[in-house]
Amino acid sequence: MFGPKVEIKTPAQLATMRQAGLVVAAVIDALKQNVAVGVSTAELDEIAHDVIRSAGATSNFLGYHGFTGVICASVNEEIVHGIPGQRILADGDIISVDCGAIVKGWHGDAAVTIPVGAVSRKNLDLIDTTNEALWRGIAAARVGGSIGDISNAIERFVKGQGAYGITQVVTGHGIGTELHQAPEVPNFGRRGKGPKLADGLVIAIEPMITLGSSKAVILEDEWTAVTPDGSWAAHAEHTVAITDKGLSVLTDPDGGEARLASFDVPFVSFD
Repeated sequence: MFGPKVEIKTPAQLATMRQAGLVVAAVIDALKQNVAVGVSTAELDEIAHDVIRSAGATSNFLGYHGFTGVICASVNEEIVHGIPGQRILADGDIISVDCGAIVKGWHGDAAVTIPVGAVSRKNLDLIDTTNEALWRGIAAARVGGSIGDISNAIERFVKGQGAYGITQVVTGHGIGTELHQAPEVPNFGRRGKGPKLADGLVIAIEPMITLGSSKAVILEDEWTAVTPDGSWAAHAEHTVAITDKGLSVLTDPDGGEARLASFDVPFVSFD
């Protein structure tokens, strides 16, 4: 899945990736507004498609190795890569939506888990833990560091929150002129290990956290990954540019400026 070459971007290329990231951010916002009891995952997919088309961008998910959706829509025990269809969202569900867009040949990719109706406290905590783990991973990235620094920051935070599982068979990834590139970005590992983080590297960081098993089973559709024990899962993702001047979260509406400031991490804008 991952291309062998690590791709380093120029500031101009990062600015174009920011345009793709803003399209993805608009999709995420539209989906947050439209997730509700009684809505089908196919309806959410069409909303995402409309946002991407209206922005003059194209989907990087639709047709990818035969995938039939613009978004991945993964409900409850589905971890990632759920195919949009006729499933109707019910009160108390949680749904992760993962989407991407291409602008002028450059990709953006992000995911969020959204509660449906009245969701239990343990599932809201799962979502919050996953979101915070994402930002802890982002904040650990810096030029001269390593992928392991990001992985370890995610793992340490999640393990400190209770008996959560960290999905191990799916990882984050490099991104640029392709949706999936080297390097892989696991959600567990040791500080100082793995590929080094260089000026101009862009990665998609995406923790997938469960209320039980860290393993995954692929369904007969050959896409949907579910927990083997039926425990529910949450997923969060951002596309992050790493530069010697600071970080830019290309798929966050404000570029990550506010959250990075809370970690005392330098921010750089490509707007």
